[in-house]
Amino acid sequence: MSAPAAQIGVTGLAVMGRNLARNLARHGYTVAVHNRSQAKTDSLIADHGDEGTFVPSVTTEEFVASLERPRKVIIMVKAGAATDAVIEELVPLLDEGDIVIDAGNAHFPDTRRREAALREKGLHFVGSGVSGGEEGALNGPSIMPGGSRESYEVLGPILEDISAKVDGVPCCTYVGPDGAGHFVKMVHNGIEYADMQLIAEAYDLLKQGLGASAAEIADIFRTWNEGDLESFLIEITAEVLSQVDAETGSAFVDVVLDQAEQKGTGRWTVQNALDLGVPITGIAEATFARALSGSVPQREAARGTLPAHAGAFEVSDRDAFIEDVRLALYASKVVAYSQGFDQIAAASAENGWDIDRGAMARIWRGGCIIRARFLNRITEAYERDAELPLLLADEYFTGAVGNGVAAWRRVVAQAALAGIPTPAFASSLSYYDGVRAERLPAALIQAQRDFFGAHTYKRVDKPGTFHTEWSGDRAEHTA
Repeated sequence: MSAPAAQIGVTGLAVMGRNLARNLARHGYTVAVHNRSQAKTDSLIADHGDEGTFVPSVTTEEFVASLERPRKVIIMVKAGAATDAVIEELVPLLDEGDIVIDAGNAHFPDTRRREAALREKGLHFVGSGVSGGEEGALNGPSIMPGGSRESYEVLGPILEDISAKVDGVPCCTYVGPDGAGHFVKMVHNGIEYADMQLIAEAYDLLKQGLGASAAEIADIFRTWNEGDLESFLIEITAEVLSQVDAETGSAFVDVVLDQAEQKGTGRWTVQNALDLGVPITGIAEATFARALSGSVPQREAARGTLPAHAGAFEVSDRDAFIEDVRLALYASKVVAYSQGFDQIAAASAENGWDIDRGAMARIWRGGCIIRARFLNRITEAYERDAELPLLLADEYFTGAVGNGVAAWRRVVAQAALAGIPTPAFASSLSYYDGVRAERLPAALIQAQRDFFGAHTYKRVDKPGTFHTEWSGDRAEHTA
């Protein structure tokens, strides 16, 4: 008997592709599966063939032939050249109206290029962010698809079906044209960088300020996870800090080398923010903090050499200090999300994507790495005002962050005086003070620019653009 026609296919069966194929099969879809090395296809069928209906293929031609039309092909291979190679192999075998979905961590300019190229051939290309790691891919991720609305009408019901659900609502929605989906996933990852760095700084402050053990700090994080800070990252932080190294008997975190690696999405986020002129200081400092942790020659040269002139870190009231750190963490997290949503708004306007920021917060509530209780608050903020220029200016966040500002200042000041680096806490507070300031020293910068480069300036008391003849009689004239 011939194999049943598959409703959707997955090519690339490493852990993420394998689990996504299993997720689809578990939801009742007939899934065509293919991998460059046949062993991974065979392994999937041998280990999980009873979870649903799989149609394995040896060749790409067999794989494409096994799919019903319009064909829906999910690519789950390494971003970059490998993705291009798979697309080049697939395209000659596809027909007009077929849909190619890149569900990897592609850089959004690559997605825009691929979407335009396939559109010329009558094919739909969907760049879809998928967040949640191995577990999310299997049990329900947050899915951020971009591409044509026509392709989402066909593909959307399947993706919504296999996505995570919160209050019965799928953590998947149409994001926008061409590279919008992968752009939003990139910003998601940038926020993730900031979130993780802020948690690490909170841990370091508790460790050094209280002299607390990893297990004791784990208990603090568990308590925090019962309130406004409830999130996946806070939850797993408590788990990591509770772990004991089997070999040494020490806290697991104390035997891990203090060099954080990165795959590049944080850098992409910062680079794009610079292009857009959007200040995402918390995300940037988190990205640079990872780079600093890996700057081994520089750290070795500085260790024991650079003077600190730092005082002792003395905490007189343990509970009050813990609460201060909690409030500072929450406020800094809100800043990171606020900056990320500003970046989404700016890119959406520049590229004509029309991204619904409230919907993005809604689909991040489950499945993804940054899922958190307060994403409900962000969704509500954009429901109150879809054009909200600054998340921090929403009535809820103005109050919530305002309640923690005094604690935030105490924490950053204590850390600075004790010589403890808190780049994400400090830069987030500085951004908060900058964005709320009545007047910034940028006036002096613009005057300097006019002095050395005749870059002109505007005045506070009348309209127009002006230049002063600094090397002449210093007369001002309209530029």
